[in-house]
Amino acid sequence: MKLVFAIVNNEDGNLVMRELNKEGFSVTKMASTGGFLRAGNTTLLVGTEAENVEKVVALISKHSMKRKQIVFTPEPYLGGAMDYSSFPEEIETGGATIFVVDVEHFEKV
Repeated sequence: MKLVFAIVNNEDGNLVMRELNKEGFSVTKMASTGGFLRAGNTTLLVGTEAENVEKVVALISKHSMKRKQIVFTPEPYLGGAMDYSSFPEEIETGGATIFVVDVEHFEKV
């Protein structure tokens, strides 16, 4: 048995979960926060047999969209030692980060 952890954008979480459910996979949804942008994410947990992992990963990948986002990065301002100014920068966000781990023991009680 395998456990798939998928960290997806909040905007994609419900869609990914719904599509996994349509295909018969049970999903646990958890709220999480990313470290880089400090933005909300959705972490999905899917327990499945090893032969289904590729299908789970493909469904997650298909429904996790990449987006462009403008962020303001602090840059030191030459006017003083502790002065900072913000500059807009376009970055790509979204998609999914997926981890697949072995499950040593599983019980449903």
